[in-house]
Amino acid sequence: MRRALTFATVVITAATLVAGCDSGGSDRAAAPAPVPSTAPTSAPTTAPPSAEPAPTASAKPKPQKLKNGAKGAEVLALQRRLTELGYWNGEPDGKFGGQTQQAVFALQKAAGLGRDGVVGRKTQKALDNGVRPKAKSTSGRVVEINLKRQLLMLVDDGEVSQVFNTSTGSMEHYEQNGGTFLADTPSGRFRVSRQIDGWRHAPLGLLWRPKYFNGGIAVHGASSVPPYAASHGCARVSISAMNWLWKNDELPLKTRVWVY
Repeated sequence: MRRALTFATVVITAATLVAGCDSGGSDRAAAPAPVPSTAPTSAPTTAPPSAEPAPTASAKPKPQKLKNGAKGAEVLALQRRLTELGYWNGEPDGKFGGQTQQAVFALQKAAGLGRDGVVGRKTQKALDNGVRPKAKSTSGRVVEINLKRQLLMLVDDGEVSQVFNTSTGSMEHYEQNGGTFLADTPSGRFRVSRQIDGWRHAPLGLLWRPKYFNGGIAVHGASSVPPYAASHGCARVSISAMNWLWKNDELPLKTRVWVY
């Protein structure tokens, strides 16, 4: 049971730095105005040297970033690489949508990068280097929820087989039935004890196909799974990810769940 708390929530505000850049070009220098000659008309005249533009270095094009809405062969290659590394993103189709963005979030979390869901230089390097999270369990099937990284992992005999972006307890306070409670996801070792195959209209919101492992705390599908802790205590995954977990019976009853 969660404990009622009375102290205030600390709000952290991040400042945004906006940088600008200056662009310009070099034009051919204007020809000087003609000066009347004082030499005899029969004397040869010397033409002024022509002004040549200074050579400019050609700018190296920046690599194209891949983000939500992108399509094509590069996206298909990205999806296949994510799948190869175990970051669940459905069937590769060459379209950068919500599933792919969730997988990129998970990769960025595992690599300790900024979580913007965009594949830039650093995220591409993490892909190339094959960055994957490590498991703590060593035997059997265990669902591991890493609170620091905000990752949910399926682990088999110590090997991570699938990685999901998750969003757990926000550690903020909320009001319910006249009491004030902390939205936390307690650490510990649990087991999936019950499940609902459909929508659960819970007092604090909608849960899609929840798998409960600690009282009213569950792994469940949600329409919003940001790359940071935002829930009342459950571990959210995307609707499509939860459907895949159910379809393939990846979290049957009595499955061990480690939260740390």
